[in-house]
Amino acid sequence: MSAESTSTVAKVLKPTILILIALVAISSRLFSIIRFESVIHEFDPWFNYRTTQHLVKNGFYEFWNWFDEKSWYPLGRVVGGTVYPGIMVTSAIIHNVLHFFNFPVDIRNVCVFLAPVFSGLTAFSAYLLTKELKDSSAGLLAAAFLGVAPGYISRSVAGSYDNEGIAIFLLVFTFFLWIKAVKTGSAFFGLLTALFYFYMVSAWGGYVFITNLVPLHAFALLLMGRYSNRLYVSYSTFYAVGTLLSMQIPFVGFQPTRTSEHMAALGVFGLLQLCAFAQLIRGHVTPKQFRTLLKGGITIITLVSVGVLTLLSASGVIAPFTGRFYSLYDTNYAKIHIPIIASVSEHQPTAWTSFFFDLHMLVFLFPAGVYLCFKELKDEHVFVILYSVFASYFAGVMVRLMLTLTPIVCVAAAIAYSTLLDTYLEKSSHLETSNADASATAGAATGDAKAGSSTAKKAPAKPTPTKAGEAESKAKRFPIFTWDARAIVIMQLTYFLFMFAWHCTYVTSGSYSSPSIVLASRHHDGSQFIIDDFREAYYWLRKNTKDDAKVMSWWDYGYQMAGMANITTLVDNNTWNNTHIATVGKAMAVNEDTAYEVLRRHDVDYVLVLFGGVIGYSGDDINKFLWMIRIAEGVYPNEVKEANFFTARGEYKVDQDATPTMKESLMYKMSYYRFSELNGGHTTDHVRGVRMPSEGPTLSVLEEAYTTINWLVRIYKVKDLDNLGRHLKDASSFDKGKTRKVSSLKRK
Repeated sequence: MSAESTSTVAKVLKPTILILIALVAISSRLFSIIRFESVIHEFDPWFNYRTTQHLVKNGFYEFWNWFDEKSWYPLGRVVGGTVYPGIMVTSAIIHNVLHFFNFPVDIRNVCVFLAPVFSGLTAFSAYLLTKELKDSSAGLLAAAFLGVAPGYISRSVAGSYDNEGIAIFLLVFTFFLWIKAVKTGSAFFGLLTALFYFYMVSAWGGYVFITNLVPLHAFALLLMGRYSNRLYVSYSTFYAVGTLLSMQIPFVGFQPTRTSEHMAALGVFGLLQLCAFAQLIRGHVTPKQFRTLLKGGITIITLVSVGVLTLLSASGVIAPFTGRFYSLYDTNYAKIHIPIIASVSEHQPTAWTSFFFDLHMLVFLFPAGVYLCFKELKDEHVFVILYSVFASYFAGVMVRLMLTLTPIVCVAAAIAYSTLLDTYLEKSSHLETSNADASATAGAATGDAKAGSSTAKKAPAKPTPTKAGEAESKAKRFPIFTWDARAIVIMQLTYFLFMFAWHCTYVTSGSYSSPSIVLASRHHDGSQFIIDDFREAYYWLRKNTKDDAKVMSWWDYGYQMAGMANITTLVDNNTWNNTHIATVGKAMAVNEDTAYEVLRRHDVDYVLVLFGGVIGYSGDDINKFLWMIRIAEGVYPNEVKEANFFTARGEYKVDQDATPTMKESLMYKMSYYRFSELNGGHTTDHVRGVRMPSEGPTLSVLEEAYTTINWLVRIYKVKDLDNLGRHLKDASSFDKGKTRKVSSLKRK
């Protein structure tokens, strides 16, 4: 086939392969729809879905100025000023466009399928980025890897309507545009980088990663002596336009100029201006004068900059680093100072097994790709190296940040894999050329030997190797180009690809495609058992409570309750007010009398708890109870003490050995109320694996309102004050005694 024909075929095949990769990426995220139904997953997505509904129904202006009185009672929440609106606006635009063309798609389905659709765009972005780093073949591999990698799928399955669903596409595409801008020095690509950076800022708080990685790349190039007009134009355009645009998001506001997390970008911008000014001065003075000016200028500017920065930080104009930032550099910081951050499972350090679970064979291809970037070390390869180092560190510190590591792992692995394929698949002429050279050299050597035979007789023989021998040894240096060696390596690489595809499919279908509100289990005979207690409980709340009823629960379930039950909650997953959350934790950790005061003060009508002791659900509130205690102790140290919940041997017990403080706590009583009545009094907590006492706790300030069929969700109604002014415990004892007396009279 001619070179022209090959080029034509490649032009047709590449778009076709990209389309197929996008289809595979989308379809691999639909297991949850096939196995369950089209439903929003997890906790945070329910807030995004609820706000998107409000945006579609009432318009952008009302959404931007919406005060949500149903959350954080009695404080409320200004939604427009406390959210990243990118994902809501994207869904609303898609919904309106579809309706404009007479496709009556419900907003719920738009939200459910948004992340899978954007995963196809993310794969295309990975292709473009890797193509800039190596070639289109590596780009296709990177697109395929990222399209099915579990590390990305975990946040982009159908129904996972979270900010990361579109943010990873924006992250990868913004980095592609930045690399393009640096390579071309184009202000146009710098402007595009700024525009997509603005989109990223509107979509996810992880935009700070871009805010710091791009200036770090520019700073590294300066340290390497690679300042150029291309770098100046691209970064100046990106920073100036991107910063101004990002400040239009109310939740961000003036943070780019007043917070420590954004100071690196500002500092590099100023440094580039000084470099450009120095280049200008250099052309108008002598080298000696320039060196003198440079030394003096650096000294003065450094002293002034440090002094101004110190003054602004001390005066509070520039805010210090946040606790979340410190927790990335010290894994114990959050446990000591901010337990609410440490209580979130996705904020825990990453186990080494998680890297293989989420990346599979890419784990060992990743370092090889970074090594190849070191060999090239062009401007764009420096960016890949920096991204790889920092993303690897942050992913090790926090499980959630595996999401930011996955794209660069796929890119670097694709570079390594593509290089291997180039080496073993391309038709090589090394061996043939070497053999030909060997023959020619051998012939020449023979001729020389004949021509100089008379001279050779006179001259003494020298023990030097002949040219023919050198060529022969040179030909033997390329054994990897033999067909058998090629076949072995190609077969191994193909096997790895099949195993990678199998692993990704298995992990996606089994671990990342189960909505948290619908649980699936197996009977002893292997048949599937659906646990739908969450929706059962929320439906009961929606149908059996007043419109203004207030429900107290731990913050994990706030978004779900507001979205599914349309009910007022005290705390939710926003976790912006630590004191309010600590108050809820205190109410759960203290005795009934103290808890009742808290409930009455906050107008609580119902209390909701999760209890998994019956079906073995380990994510229940008893297992989270220690975090409630720690958070409450941080605000109310005189009323809640963690040590009182541990036995003398330092054990956390819930059975007959539990401490009096534990047994008297409201959480313990709500969880185990009437639990002893199951199975004839011989009950076992299947989560903790302990036999419970035959006589369970009693309640006086609460009454059981509803318990789901599997006892997973329990709802209690807060009693009103007694009409006769009695203590509720006394009134409850009197009612129980009266009931016993009436029943005994009936028996007589």
